[in-house]
Amino acid sequence: MQIQVTFRHVEPSESVKEYAREKVGKIQKYLDGPIEANITLGVEKHRHEADVVIIANGFKIHGQETTGDLFSAIDLVMDKLDKQVKRYRDKLKTAGRGNKKATEVPFKVDVFEAESVSEDKPRIITTKSLTAKPMDADEAAMQLDLSRDDFLVFLNSRTEVLNVIYRRADGNFGLIEPQ
Repeated sequence: MQIQVTFRHVEPSESVKEYAREKVGKIQKYLDGPIEANITLGVEKHRHEADVVIIANGFKIHGQETTGDLFSAIDLVMDKLDKQVKRYRDKLKTAGRGNKKATEVPFKVDVFEAESVSEDKPRIITTKSLTAKPMDADEAAMQLDLSRDDFLVFLNSRTEVLNVIYRRADGNFGLIEPQ
C-alpha cells in the first residue's frame, strides 16, 4: 500500500502522519490489489480538515471531514471511507462477480480546449487514454456515486459492450448503451 500524507497550512507532525497512515492502512483488508492513498491534512482558521482519496483496482473512493481537531477529522473521514468500501464489497458479493474474469478494453477520449476550437470545425487538442473496467450497470452507478466525476465509461459485463453512465442535473443517473 502506497500512502502519501500532505500537510496544508499546518506544521508537519510525525505523530499525526503516523496516525493517518495507521488508520488508512486498516482499510487495506477490504481491498484487493495495489492500493494508493493520498491524505491531505490542513488547517484554516480553527477548522481542521482531513481529505482522503483511495484508489484500488480502478475503484476510487473519496472522503472529507472538517472538525476542531486533526485526529478527530482523520477518525471521521476513515469511518466514512470504511462504510463506502464495505458497501462496495457487499455490492460486489451480491452481484456475483467475484469469480468472473473479464478483460479490460482500452478507449481514447479527445479533449478540446475552448480557445482552440474555431467556429468552422473543431480540432483535436489533447488525447487521453483510459481503460474501461468490466462491471455491470449497478456497480458503475455505485462507483460514479462515490466519485466526483460527471460520467464513467465502462465495459458492461453482461453485454460486453462499452457503456457510459452519467450524472443528471436532477441527481439521478443516465445510461448510454449503444445499439
